[in-house]
Amino acid sequence: MTQLTGQTVAELDIAALETELSNQSPQKILERALSLFDNIAISFSGAEDVVLIDMACKIKRDVKVFSLDTGRLHPETYQFIDHVRRHYGIELEVMYPDAAQVEALVNAKGLFSFYEDGHKECCDIRKVAPLRRKLATLDAWITGQRKDQNPSTRASVPVVQQDTAFSTGDRALIKFNPLANWTSADVWMYIRSYEIPYNPLHEKGFISIGCEPCTRAVLPNQHEREGRWWWEDAGKKECGLHAINPVQGS
Repeated sequence: MTQLTGQTVAELDIAALETELSNQSPQKILERALSLFDNIAISFSGAEDVVLIDMACKIKRDVKVFSLDTGRLHPETYQFIDHVRRHYGIELEVMYPDAAQVEALVNAKGLFSFYEDGHKECCDIRKVAPLRRKLATLDAWITGQRKDQNPSTRASVPVVQQDTAFSTGDRALIKFNPLANWTSADVWMYIRSYEIPYNPLHEKGFISIGCEPCTRAVLPNQHEREGRWWWEDAGKKECGLHAINPVQGS
């Protein structure tokens, strides 16, 4: 683990760090995160994450980035991943689900079982398991979560937290959410201002983009998460990548 003025990751005072960073700009939060940890990576999938990559590359050129390929993404998303890789000249690691687990699920229930029994089982195999495998190699990770993405599940997202969902008994994992206090408008203002890449599906009415069978365009004034798992309740519109973790010490 990265040494930090004699402290290990497990001994880091997360509550104090959250207080320090809670009102800072995303750039300042990223700068602090990258200075604290060498073994840290950005999780990339959407517009928010490219904003973070753009900011991080201006701080540290060899920033680590990874993405999850569920095997069910839109063609535009696959092209977007390669576009980002080339645009920033970065190594972008792609994580895949276990083939045997995918085969077992599809053979037992078909390709669209989530429409009937919920998306959790499929997401656990295609997203959560590969993410857990990647996070087991890191001391900290950076995500594009925002409080306004889903008032039902993300309203209290802190800018830094111990990720209790993916920490283990002998290993604490730290999670930074530099855009927690930003809005969608802030994200897109940055994208337009700096002319950074974005998924072309956004031009077709898609706001929050996930797997192709579970994502659809939204109408004007609909909330972005209404385009994800639209057949389920708002409080269930999470795939398991971002468990609701309380701020340590709160």
